[in-house]
Amino acid sequence: MTKSALSASKSAISGRFINMTIGAVLGATLLIAPLCAMAEPAHAHHAMRHSAESVEERITHLHAELKIKDDQEADWRTVAQVMRDNEAAMRKMAADNTALPGHPVTAVDDLRTYERFSQAHVNGLKSLIGAFETLYNTMPDAQKANADNVFKKFGRHAHRTVS
Repeated sequence: MTKSALSASKSAISGRFINMTIGAVLGATLLIAPLCAMAEPAHAHHAMRHSAESVEERITHLHAELKIKDDQEADWRTVAQVMRDNEAAMRKMAADNTALPGHPVTAVDDLRTYERFSQAHVNGLKSLIGAFETLYNTMPDAQKANADNVFKKFGRHAHRTVS
């Protein structure tokens, strides 16, 4: 294998790690998005542009699924803003990562990149859980049961997608 082919192969592997992580973070953080993994870094810009377009659709869909009431709108706006902020943070990380010079990517580099995206995922989930818990605590029992079912559907879908 030539040096340029090896470098291209390493870049593609790095792109897959980054994009799998972005997909996982967006899927979990945005609650209802399917996880996606792009094979080539060239598609990352398109995937991120699509995710930004759909974050508002996901927020709108989840608002309807959870049957948010007028008196819950303030708490819902906080949840929605955390979702937007998490998506923006992941977008920035992806942009910063692709802005690095095209040096050979090692397995250790891939693992460190995966660690950074995973940590951002955890941090985003912590913020989302805090905001969502506040909203959830305002829900009557029937609405909580509905929310539980919405999240159960998401969990089964996410596990199927990853497997």
